[in-house]
Amino acid sequence: MSSQTIEESALTGGRSRKLNAPRKSIGDEIGERAFAEWLPTRTPRETDGNADPIAAALWPPIEQGRPRIPRGGYLVKRGRGRIAVRAAKR
Repeated sequence: MSSQTIEESALTGGRSRKLNAPRKSIGDEIGERAFAEWLPTRTPRETDGNADPIAAALWPPIEQGRPRIPRGGYLVKRGRGRIAVRAAKR
């Protein structure tokens, strides 16, 4: 086994598959070493630049209790110069 231990339960599904693929093809020890070298090169996903302004615009009315948002939420679409807001299908 390699000197670094990988906490497999903390990995996402995709990263777990990326760990298991080299293990199966080139062996456990080399596969784990390759994964341990690859993992730090990955950067965390950045937040959506559009989600922050939308959340900032909606938060004050939500705090005041004005809009009621159902459990399914809403679907917001943009097109042809207008915005359509519909209740999301459940």
